[in-house]
Amino acid sequence: MSPQSSVALSSLLVIILLVSSSGLCFGSYISHRRLMMETKHDENVDVVLRAHHHQSTPSSKCQKTFNVAHYGAKSNDGRADNKAFEKAWKLACSRGGVLVVPEKKLHGTIKAWPKISAYENDRQHWILFANLTNFRVYGGGTFNGNGKIWWEHSCKINERLAVTFIECNNLRVENIGFRNAQQMHVRFQKCNYVTASNLVVQAPGNSPNTDGLHVTETKNIFIRDSVIRTGDDCISIVSGSQNVRATNIACGPGHGISIGSLGAGKSEAQVSNVIINGATLTGTTNGVRIKTWQGGYGYAKDIKFMNIAMRNVTNPIIIDQNYCDQREPCQQQESAVELSNVVYQNIVGTSATQVAIKFNCSKTFPCRSIYLQDVILKPEGDLGGTVATCENVRYANRGQLFPQCNTA
Repeated sequence: MSPQSSVALSSLLVIILLVSSSGLCFGSYISHRRLMMETKHDENVDVVLRAHHHQSTPSSKCQKTFNVAHYGAKSNDGRADNKAFEKAWKLACSRGGVLVVPEKKLHGTIKAWPKISAYENDRQHWILFANLTNFRVYGGGTFNGNGKIWWEHSCKINERLAVTFIECNNLRVENIGFRNAQQMHVRFQKCNYVTASNLVVQAPGNSPNTDGLHVTETKNIFIRDSVIRTGDDCISIVSGSQNVRATNIACGPGHGISIGSLGAGKSEAQVSNVIINGATLTGTTNGVRIKTWQGGYGYAKDIKFMNIAMRNVTNPIIIDQNYCDQREPCQQQESAVELSNVVYQNIVGTSATQVAIKFNCSKTFPCRSIYLQDVILKPEGDLGGTVATCENVRYANRGQLFPQCNTA
């Protein structure tokens, strides 16, 4: 551990580990919920994740315990404790036992194994937390995806390696850093009642597909007080997500805050009740964006973007119902994901390009009930002015609006 890393031995977290022939360890609690973490890259672990399961306690019939302190981990001694954690983890996995990890004052980095070949059996998950209730991950440490080698191999099309939370209920992820993910940094999938707060997500602006926080099929999630600097969307919200709140978000570099893409491959999309209230976007390629593919169906509705500052943003406000992220041209299609009841309120700042507002909506399913209130987007530097391009959109505005659409 680094000098600032420490282990407090007064309060302990207990994880029950069961052996798995695939090299993965599974943790189960008395509630029969499971925690799964990859261990194939343990040799490169700097320190250990700290998590806390609020309600579930280990069974009184626990197997043998393996406490990292018994294998040489010491607090505040300025020395790395890798070997102690590795030994305790491997023994617990191989023998089927209880891994005891200090709960308080545990800081540092979990770093991914640098060889792509180590992930041949699962290119979806780097670390996976699955089927947990009343679970908390916190402590001030960092997940480092060691993503440079992945970016160099152009993994954008087929790989989605991420720290993933799937089918978790009453989940809290707080005061954690995520750095240089192989692709997406954090994915919340099929979760319900989630709080993600005080997160710092960082990757170079040119790193491919490194979304900060990706929300999919998740309901009742609150994201707040976080800084996200990546090479893709700071926050991406996709189909199946409902009741999403994000507040006090600093974004940039990156692709902005996006709903979508939705409807790819003629699929159905359903997104509703999303509020982004309080954000600063700096130097991003988009500000607040909704993007859908032609040929899809379903809806994205009841969406509010409020109290947002744009600083030198290339596309501050954009709806694109003709989104096409592929090498071949996309064919014109009749069906589309319907967009309605979208509010832009108190959005001010500067655009890096002349087009500050762009509504590129479907001919067959125009954007409906689009509301703009007190939206002022001026040019950055010497652009000379900003304009709004508005196709197939039905909108209304109150208060100030600049620039205004030429057509409606």
